[in-house]
Amino acid sequence: MLKTAGEAFSIVLSFLVLSTVPLASRQPGLPESPGGQWETRCGWFSNPTPANAWLDDKDGEWIIGVQGGHQAEGDWPAFKRRQWVATNHSYGYGCACLRVRVNRETHEVLEIKSSYARPLAACRKDRSLKQPK
Repeated sequence: MLKTAGEAFSIVLSFLVLSTVPLASRQPGLPESPGGQWETRCGWFSNPTPANAWLDDKDGEWIIGVQGGHQAEGDWPAFKRRQWVATNHSYGYGCACLRVRVNRETHEVLEIKSSYARPLAACRKDRSLKQPK
């Protein structure tokens, strides 16, 4: 049995502190980037149709936007004519780097801090990337 009220208080306080640790360390919906940090991802940026976009890099496909669904915050890269392959009027793909926060479980880009287009040759010579069709 407990000897003092202080001992009881210590046990209750310890329980409360320990029970909140799992909540603080992993909450659903929070970014999966380590510590919610920004990371740079480079690869093929595809925008085949309105509001649909993704980035294919060495780690797979990262969803930037889905028409009628998820849309990452932030600006997409701006491509010059020679940096863009048109596949559907003005839609298509190019090579780019994006500074992003991502959800690793869903492979969604949550936010784009910055982005820039690269020469097509940069992605074409990277053997870890498959060129879009």
